[in-house]
Amino acid sequence: MQLVNLIFFMFVFSGCNNNLKNAEIGEPIQKNQTFTKSAYRMDDYVPLIRNKAVACVVNQTSLVGQTHLVDTLLDLDINITRIFAPEHGFRGKADAGEHISSEIDLKSGLPILSIYGKDKKPSKKQLEGIDVVLFDIQDVGARFYTYISTLHYVMEACAEQNIPLIVLDRPNPNARYIDGPILEPAYRSFIGMHPVPVVYGMTIGEYALMINGESWLASGVKCNLKVIPMKDYTHDIEYKLPVSPSPNLPNHTSILLYPSLCFFEGTTLSVGRGTNKQFQVIGHPKVVSDFSFTPMPNEGAKDPFLNGRKCFGEDLSNVSTEHLFKTDRLNLSYLIKYFKLLKDDKDGFFLSNLFFDKLAGSDKLRKQILAGESETEIHDSWESDLEQFKKIRVKYLLYP
Repeated sequence: MQLVNLIFFMFVFSGCNNNLKNAEIGEPIQKNQTFTKSAYRMDDYVPLIRNKAVACVVNQTSLVGQTHLVDTLLDLDINITRIFAPEHGFRGKADAGEHISSEIDLKSGLPILSIYGKDKKPSKKQLEGIDVVLFDIQDVGARFYTYISTLHYVMEACAEQNIPLIVLDRPNPNARYIDGPILEPAYRSFIGMHPVPVVYGMTIGEYALMINGESWLASGVKCNLKVIPMKDYTHDIEYKLPVSPSPNLPNHTSILLYPSLCFFEGTTLSVGRGTNKQFQVIGHPKVVSDFSFTPMPNEGAKDPFLNGRKCFGEDLSNVSTEHLFKTDRLNLSYLIKYFKLLKDDKDGFFLSNLFFDKLAGSDKLRKQILAGESETEIHDSWESDLEQFKKIRVKYLLYP
């Protein structure tokens, strides 16, 4: 980088945060586990996008210190021409599954093009004139979290239009373990596109390499992909995200519980959408318990499931995050417990639309629960498939 640009970069970058060193580290729980996120490694990617027309796939998690990546790059005279917004939108405030419309970003004046509305894949027209696409979105490491599906479609669109894609890698707060049933092709949807387990133990950069390497894009096309790796990161770092990745994952506890509790979204129970303890409580109007909550409309849940109905169940918000982090498998005990409590209710336990099967990636888990199999029996049934997945996964790992 030329001296004048370097001086300018240092001036702008220092203004992002007065305590930039701590921001760069992020929020690892163990303070000696420091690492550098890819967005901060500007010497590695700014030269690749300078003097080019750039499109950014970003949301509220795309920060450099306290400043959005888009604003940081604009201050460096990078020619960003448009923004693509995933589920929950550019600022991350929309409901899960809510149609995202295109708009103009009031701060930068840039057009924001939705890739979570009618079309989930950037079109040829939307990519006209673009020289390179920059992807920087925080994942949480669960197959049904849709940002990896957005990644898939962005990679596919870039491959089809012969546009290079740069992925800035970020930590996965659930990278420490691998567990869950493998998705079967018949159950492919936007909440599960690839034959991976529910918890896959990879960063989003590593996942991008796997999508490309395993030829999962349509017609086997290959994306001209470059992943900017983090520095000094390992999969077993306990990392507390500094920004909520979506409205209904508000804190570290919810993110650690999410892979186990999201299955309830395919049942007649609430897991706290419409409360301030999203994915930290479990409840139903017909359960008998001293603990209760009532889902009501709020940011990220304009019409939550069981809206206005008092639900009884349990509060997991005070479960030790240290305990949760040390757990290296999905917790199915909640599913089995509440199935037994509600299986004879007239409304049943599983939703009639069998959305549960899409979350699980097949109908097997539902049938195992219906058959009364134990948590151990269900976990054991995954082992062979998980071992095969681990052999695929290891080819794409960037970090120990």
